[in-house]
Formats: sequence, structure tokens, C-alpha cells
Amino acid sequence: MKSAITVLREQFKHFNLIRRISLYELRNNNNANYLGLAWEILNPLIQIAIFWFVFGFLISGGEPRTVDNPSGGADIQFFPWLLSGLIVWMFFQPAATQGAKSIYSRLRLLSKMSFPMSAIPNITIFSKFYPHVILILIAIVIIQFSGYPISIYIIQLPYFVFATYAFTYAFVLLMTTLTTLIRDIQLLLQASLRMVLYLTPILWASQNLDKVMGGALVWLMKLNPLYYLVEGYRAALLGQHGWYLFNSWQYTIYFWVVTIVLFWIGSMLHTRFRRHFIDFL
Repeated sequence: MKSAITVLREQFKHFNLIRRISLYELRNNNNANYLGLAWEILNPLIQIAIFWFVFGFLISGGEPRTVDNPSGGADIQFFPWLLSGLIVWMFFQPAATQGAKSIYSRLRLLSKMSFPMSAIPNITIFSKFYPHVILILIAIVIIQFSGYPISIYIIQLPYFVFATYAFTYAFVLLMTTLTTLIRDIQLLLQASLRMVLYLTPILWASQNLDKVMGGALVWLMKLNPLYYLVEGYRAALLGQHGWYLFNSWQYTIYFWVVTIVLFWIGSMLHTRFRRHFIDFL
């Protein structure tokens, strides 16, 4: 637990530095593009449009597709339902893949830096968090015009945004340590995340899976913490599931137990091996 407290203190102490460097990296990575930072938003929007065209238009034969409302109301239009779930993935996936290699890909920075190594993965995550916030605002506007006005359930949104960031950092801290020690982990992670996209209720509705395969498979899918986050975003933006934070309090406890355990293991390994990272590089 001492290592976890140490890592947390390092994040709070160097928060302003993390924020400034992440913004600098975000700008630097897009300097060569004519549209600059706009690509940080355009790229995920293009991907969302492709997913909608394939899963919401082609598969349904060109007919408008809807998703059953688990709250018992009218069916939900597929596009706002897809959008509210995909924005979680559009943040987590690049943050996880790029964050996992953030230490060994910054050899020059490691030799000159005057701040803790635990801040390096957070810099990558924070650089992805700026576009994520903008995407959330765009999603709210689109969902509004799609016939789903803002409801009181949106009060849950800041909580789920924080939960998404906390889980991402806990996961990335563990992965970046393992990846620095064993480079094959990076390739394994990239391959695994391609599968995780289809094991998370982003492109399919959990209530439909429950009807087809039974509750046991849904319970197995719920072991994935991203399941909780995606459904939480939909509860906040669409009113789906109502007060998901409280109605699924057992799942909320499970999610935070997994997040805390990942963070504890990641911080323990990180503080133990970070003095030797240069040797592995």
C-alpha cells in the first residue's frame, strides 16, 4: 500500500507539470498536419461514422436500427446509443496502447527528467483526455438533436468520467511496467484490445445478449470493467438504466475493487523496478 500512496502523491505533486507536458505533446504530435489539433477530434468521429455505417446501416439492410430500452421505455435509436458507448472506447484504447509503451519510448526524456517516472504514463493519458472531453460535449449536442434531451441522470456523468480515467491509469501503470520489462506485452495488449472491443457492449446490446445466450454469459462479460463504464455513460447521456451508479451498486463495488487492485499491483511493480528501467531500455 505504501507504493500506491507514493504514486498517488507523485501525481498530485506534479499535476500541473503533467498537464502542461501533455498539452505540449498533443500540439507537437499534430504540428505537421494542416488541420492540427482538429484531427484529435476528426479521427474518432470518422471511426464512429464507419462503425455506424457498418453496424447501424449495412447490417440492418438500410433500415433504421433501434436498441431495446432496458428501462422499459421506447426503443433507443442506434446512432446515439452507439455514440454514447464508443466515446469511452475512443479514449481508453489509444490511451492504453500508447500509454503502455510510454516509458520505453521516451529514453531521452528518462535520462534528463526531474520528475517521477509514474507521471510519464499519465502524460499520455492526459493528452488523450482533452479530446475525450470535447467528444463528450459533441456527443451531448448530437444526442440532444436526436431526440434525447438532457435529463437529471446526466449528474452521473462526471463520476463515470472520473471512473474511466482512474481505471485507465491503473491499467496503464501496470501495462507500462510490464511492457518495459517484457516488450512482447505491448504486442499482446494490442491484439487483446481488438478482441475486447467486441466483448464489450459497444456494438451490441447487453439486454439482447441476455435474451439469446442467457444470464451466465452476460455475467461473464461483466467481469470486464469497461462494461460498467460503457453502460454508465449510456445511463448518464441517454437515461438508459436510470441511476446506474446506485441501481447496480454491487457492480460499482466490483469495478472499484478491480481498479484499486490493478493500481496497487501496478504501483508496487513500478516502484520496485523503475530504478532499473534504464537497464531494460
